[in-house]
Amino acid sequence: MLTVDLLRHGALAGGIKYRGQTDDPLTIQGRADMDAVWQKLAGDVDLIITSPLSRCAEPATAWAKQARIPCIIEPRIAEMHYGAWEGKTSEAISSAFPGMLEQWRRDPTGMRPPDGESVDELRQRVHAWLMEISTNYQDKQLLVVSHSGTLRMLIALALRAPIASTRHMDMPYACWSRLYCDEQSSRLAFHQRT
Repeated sequence: MLTVDLLRHGALAGGIKYRGQTDDPLTIQGRADMDAVWQKLAGDVDLIITSPLSRCAEPATAWAKQARIPCIIEPRIAEMHYGAWEGKTSEAISSAFPGMLEQWRRDPTGMRPPDGESVDELRQRVHAWLMEISTNYQDKQLLVVSHSGTLRMLIALALRAPIASTRHMDMPYACWSRLYCDEQSSRLAFHQRT
């Protein structure tokens, strides 16, 4: 059985926005919150897999070096590309694209932010990656450092839940969750542990 610990990056400079591929830095508190989760896992993790965005990759590579374990930078677990929404607050998106964000928050199935990635494309790339690690890393413990959209989708896939379920999961900064996976099934052990 594969153990997959999921860690969302911590708080970012500039406040809450739809960042997607925009690579804003972690706040001091955001990094400290991530380090606190790592301290609970250090010594148990065999491999770290991280999004290439610096808010995930910088702490992940430092932890791996400290623990003398491999760290893989994996583009398939980067955050969704939000296109014209990137770098904007909810208020700015709602003003520029009336009704669209509200629909997204109810059920993003079949939707695509203007000039961005569709939620179905996110699901496909994350699903392919999840199947790959479920096959290749049995009996290992992985730490996956990624983003709200990606991690919500991973949990939905593990639970065989519809895309709409991703909008009904709290995913605060430095949220820690755990999945157990094998080639036939997966389950959520816990979500949002602090």
